[in-house]
Amino acid sequence: MYHHVKKLMFTVRVDEPDPRFGNMLLEQFGGANGELAAAMQYSIQGLNCEDPDRKDLLMDIGTEELSHLEVVGTLARMHLKPAKFDRQAAEADPLIAIAGGGGVNLFNSQGNPWTADYLKITGELDVDLRSNIAAEARAKIVYERLINFCDDAGTKDALQFLMTREITHMKAFALALESMNKPVFSVGRIAPTPGLVDQFFNDSTGTGEHGEIDTRGPWNEGNGWVFTESPAIQAEPGAGTVIVTESSPPVDEAGLEDLLIDELRDILHAEKQLTKALPKMAEAARFDQLRELFEQHLAETENQVERINECFDLLGKTARAKPCKGMMGLVEEGQEVMAEGEEKENVAADLALIGAAQRVEHYEISAYTTAKNLAQQLRHSAVVALLSKSLAEEENSDQLLNQVARSLMSVAKMPAAIERAEQ
Repeated sequence: MYHHVKKLMFTVRVDEPDPRFGNMLLEQFGGANGELAAAMQYSIQGLNCEDPDRKDLLMDIGTEELSHLEVVGTLARMHLKPAKFDRQAAEADPLIAIAGGGGVNLFNSQGNPWTADYLKITGELDVDLRSNIAAEARAKIVYERLINFCDDAGTKDALQFLMTREITHMKAFALALESMNKPVFSVGRIAPTPGLVDQFFNDSTGTGEHGEIDTRGPWNEGNGWVFTESPAIQAEPGAGTVIVTESSPPVDEAGLEDLLIDELRDILHAEKQLTKALPKMAEAARFDQLRELFEQHLAETENQVERINECFDLLGKTARAKPCKGMMGLVEEGQEVMAEGEEKENVAADLALIGAAQRVEHYEISAYTTAKNLAQQLRHSAVVALLSKSLAEEENSDQLLNQVARSLMSVAKMPAAIERAEQ
């Protein structure tokens, strides 16, 4: 909720109006680095922000920028006032004098209309804070240039105030970013390609008549940098370090390949246990819908075993199962549920059976997710495709079990509802 107070944040005084300078001021009113753009950018970032502390920061500064817009607008209007009645002043900018009546409008100094394209809003808080720091730096420079082209003392005072607040906001945004405790170059959630991220390409080469000298500094040497000759001359003998590309075979320094194989062998044993357990679960089910679901998943499980064997072939490894103690425990628990269900009513027995089956599904979902992520990191795309298909089947099976459970719960409520109706 906004409330306008009829008082400027900084009292504006113009001793000698200058319509041409008033036109320059419109850059900070409706321009790309102006106050309206800043107010909208920070406020909308704040509306999207899930972090209550930094949301407050964004809304505070966004609101202050609206106050700055009022200051700049008042300042520009006072400088443009002669364009209302003076022909020579009006000729300086007919757009303002004729179309706008000598007042301000949402244009920049070139007469281009304000646009939301000026805004930098990604929805990633750390990225947006970096954009805001850069926006404040650009605005500071614009104010500095305006001060340098201004002879009016009162105007300079207002511009000095506004310029100073840009630095204040830079400090606040920088400290908010620092307080998030994120590594400086950690952007988003997907890790960059190892090796490639530390390569500096020397793409501008040559000395003497052939071009400028190659310069070295902290941006391309030391601190883990690998100085790499331009891709354009990589084909030449002795050109330097080979460029790391996305298609390059990964260097498995962390033993991820062995971990992937271990996961696949664990899953293989788990799925083989299920091919024996699912027929028993289907036989124990009281309702046809649940029985059919178990029979359908049995066929899927048999196909999943084949996919795991195919993964081993693709990786050049023997398809050997490793005892999966987790699944062994879940299968044993399922047998207990089936035994206890013999003494229960149909709905209760099947709901207990669904609970046991969903515990199995969640175990498999986590196992397939881990294996798929490892395969992605190692760039085994064919293995990823196979595991993704099985993972999708497990997730779908879990959803189908949920649907059956809801149907059975509705059935369980019916006798009680009928009894209440009869009373």
